[in-house]
Amino acid sequence: MGEDGGVSTRAWTAPTAPRPVRAVVAVPGSKSMTNRALVLAALADGPSTVTGALRSRDTDLMIAALRALGTGITEADSATTLHVVPGPIRGAHIDCGLAGTVMRFVPPLAALADADVQFDGDEQARTRPQATLLDGLRGLGVRVDGDRLPFTVHARGEVPGGTVTIDASGSSQFVSGLLLSAARFDAGVTVRHDGPPVPSLPHIDMTVAMLRRAGVTVEIAHRHGAPSEWTVKPGAVRAVDWVVEPDLSNATPFLAAAAVTGGEVTVPHWPAETTQAGDAIRAILTDMGADVRRTDAGLTVRGPGELLGLDVDLHDVGELAPTVTALAALATTPSTLRGIAHLRGHETDRLAALATEFAGLGGDVTETADGLEIRPSPLHGGPWRAYADHRMATAGAIVGLRVPGIEIDDVATTAKTLPGFDRMWETMLDSSAAHDGSHPEGARTE
Repeated sequence: MGEDGGVSTRAWTAPTAPRPVRAVVAVPGSKSMTNRALVLAALADGPSTVTGALRSRDTDLMIAALRALGTGITEADSATTLHVVPGPIRGAHIDCGLAGTVMRFVPPLAALADADVQFDGDEQARTRPQATLLDGLRGLGVRVDGDRLPFTVHARGEVPGGTVTIDASGSSQFVSGLLLSAARFDAGVTVRHDGPPVPSLPHIDMTVAMLRRAGVTVEIAHRHGAPSEWTVKPGAVRAVDWVVEPDLSNATPFLAAAAVTGGEVTVPHWPAETTQAGDAIRAILTDMGADVRRTDAGLTVRGPGELLGLDVDLHDVGELAPTVTALAALATTPSTLRGIAHLRGHETDRLAALATEFAGLGGDVTETADGLEIRPSPLHGGPWRAYADHRMATAGAIVGLRVPGIEIDDVATTAKTLPGFDRMWETMLDSSAAHDGSHPEGARTE
């Protein structure tokens, strides 16, 4: 850990693939599902078990936050099986790190504490938008000092609840954060969105589905064909034994490796139905010319002889933009990525970061009002900054498969959601070399 409590940085030369990548890559559990399950378990009417939980910096920060607030969380047979026992919610100091799910999901829960709860995080986290959520809490009867990290929730053991109108166009997490704890508020909560379309709606779909599985009544109203109002009725949150799916967004760089090298990669246990945004990679890679098939064994991507550019709206799946930008920069025809202006408020300004880093490699990536335009251009090696952003680091790794000499300044930032990413990446390439010419079931990295 660094002196500020963050993950220490570590430079890494992204390995180049001398041959098509062929591997089976098992990815750990979904961060989004893990952290939602932990919050719901902390609010439940009895003990729960979370199986297949991701253990990464973001999820460990959530575990530490809930423990500080009085929830008992213990490991069972492995670190990925967690027993959760709710307890009285108490005052605490919460370290959010750089985890959006912690800084946006925990404050509503903390409003139920019996004393003040202070929140802070990494230096970069203090610039991330937070006022929408905190103003929403104020509208529900909670006293909050501050509009960004650090801030304090002055809790008094109960929250009146009611109806609040917010502009959630900056992040779907503002809606999910208010909904997850809403059943424990005296009058429940109705969240009305007033503004441009909410991004990343699959993440709200996940929140709603998990709330309903926990016995919570959720109603949704639409305006102009899009969800615009969510109502959570007050009541108990039922204890559930959660089983976490593989993290499909974390799987996308490995599938991209097959696409950019003309290889074949299988990710086991890909769900037939899911609310995870990462599932959108199937259609994206198909549009770029790859052969994509889901079977009982998992999802298999076979790379094309020629990777094609595409015109795609990523508004609902913006977290995939760094991976798609890397794919597009290695394609043979131009691409346009639209609907992702909200990425300017993520771990870093992802649009500016992607345009800057590709420019440094000789690429032609320009920002638009709501996205990026990518035109084919010969790339060369050079430094690649991660900006303390896990998805920027993995995008650099994808480019490095085809472009020698990509020097990523901070691969350790991938521990935010996928600890050991660089080892998995190198193992994937080592397995490809060892089993060159064989069926990919012969090459496995876990």
